Order: sequence, then C-alpha cells, then structure tokens
Amino acid sequence: MKFKIKRGDEVVVIAGSQKGKRGKVLQVLADKERVVIEGVAMLKHHERKTDKTEGGIVEREGSVHYSNVAKAADYDKKRSKKA
Repeated sequence: MKFKIKRGDEVVVIAGSQKGKRGKVLQVLADKERVVIEGVAMLKHHERKTDKTEGGIVEREGSVHYSNVAKAADYDKKRSKKA
C-alpha cells in the first residue's frame, strides 16, 4: 500500500488520545500501516545498563495508525474554510 504521508512531513493527529498534537514524521512503518511522530504517543522503555548506555527508564515515541493522521497543510486549509 502506498501512503501519502512520507518521512519528514509535518502532520496533525486527528483522532485518538493524542488528538490535536503536531509533529514531524520520523518513520513510516508500511507493513503495520503506522507512523512514528516526533513527540507524540510517548512510551516508557526500561533499558538494561551496558557499556554504551547508562540504562534506566527511557522515553521514546510510539506509533500511530496512519488513518488517525493528516498532513498539517491540508488540515490547516480545511480548518480555515470552516471558520
């Protein structure tokens, strides 16, 4: 399936618990039909201490289904027509 949303696009979450948040697309997971957005759907991940990392609880972005996301330019254009 081909997505209109690409890595680096500015997007707005239009549905779900993260509704209204904006961010840049960091990654597109085509096989799962999801996108990872900067600063949206943050998850806490417990990491083990290694030689390279200090370990502890790390926050990272989770994924959002692509149907719950719209390009920011299209979203703003649609919102301005209603007002």
